[in-house]
Amino acid sequence: MKNTFGNNISVTLFGESHGEMIGAVLDGLCAGVKIDYDLIKKEMDKRRPSGKISTQRREADEVRIVSGVMNGYSTGTPITVLIENTNTKSKDYSLLKDTPRPSHADYTAEIKYHGFQDYRGGGHFSGRLTAPLVAVGAILTSALADKGIYIGTHIKTLHGICDRDFSSLKDDVALLSDKLFPVLNNECEKAMTEEILRAKEMGDSVGGILESAVIGLDAGVGEPWFDSLESTLSHALFSIPGIKGVEFGLGFGFADKYGSEANDPFVITNEKICTKTNNNGGINGGISNGMPIIFRVAVRPTPSIFREQQTVSLSKMENTTLKIDGRHDPAIIHRARAVVDAVTAIAIADAVATAFGTSYLGG
Repeated sequence: MKNTFGNNISVTLFGESHGEMIGAVLDGLCAGVKIDYDLIKKEMDKRRPSGKISTQRREADEVRIVSGVMNGYSTGTPITVLIENTNTKSKDYSLLKDTPRPSHADYTAEIKYHGFQDYRGGGHFSGRLTAPLVAVGAILTSALADKGIYIGTHIKTLHGICDRDFSSLKDDVALLSDKLFPVLNNECEKAMTEEILRAKEMGDSVGGILESAVIGLDAGVGEPWFDSLESTLSHALFSIPGIKGVEFGLGFGFADKYGSEANDPFVITNEKICTKTNNNGGINGGISNGMPIIFRVAVRPTPSIFREQQTVSLSKMENTTLKIDGRHDPAIIHRARAVVDAVTAIAIADAVATAFGTSYLGG
């Protein structure tokens, strides 16, 4: 089982949805990084379910850092983050070991772990484990910000409802940092919320696209071929439950362009080399070129829906139907924004440590 991401700065996840605790170990972070507890709480609040558009499972999500920090700064040794599970209802999942939920990991986990997996609430596969990811991501977000590197994500589309494009990136990223519902156009929040509630009333769910920007990253970060900046980010992003597509810059839009339209001409502005356009999303040859990193991820509709669905009985080897109970999100995209920001911070922090040395993020 592979639960660790990263080379010079790595994160290891552990725990299950209905276990006693979930957590993460952040290893490789140099000494002297200030731990911003207010930012950790702020990012955890962005992930937290709220109102009628989210699951009614409410966890305190109090983050405990039990190693690697002293007097508010990293010591250079592994940082262990613990989050207690307090609001579980395991009985809601008693039937799911034999009748796997469509598009969940129930069936594949049964095959891989030979029936010994913790199936309650999705076990180790649950989106619940994104909570410690957000916590350690916040630590690295703060360290990156001290180096002038900032990350922001908004809901680009939700079930056909579109937010405005990024405009002034510095201002937009700052705006998103204080928003619980991540849109740039305030009018979109109402329309998107209504669409989520409409799906909920039907016992269904909706997905969409998140768009992210990383600003302030110097040129020269990333490796050619297998550790390209795109592949490193994609590796991290595809690890988030529900992410089914990743594209950089124009992405699949390149398919409809001539080379003359798609290329990004180099220019010198204020004695700095940059590109006139940013169709490649700030990356050439797998390496950052100094322009903003722009990418989008597709977030599928939540697979836990309150409609009768076709499945099978594993014990009887026959077709059957399933109608799930429990507490589930009619949409996860607004909460997934915090997770995308977190894993982006993890991937970028590892990449800059590789490019500039493991002490780069230190004081």
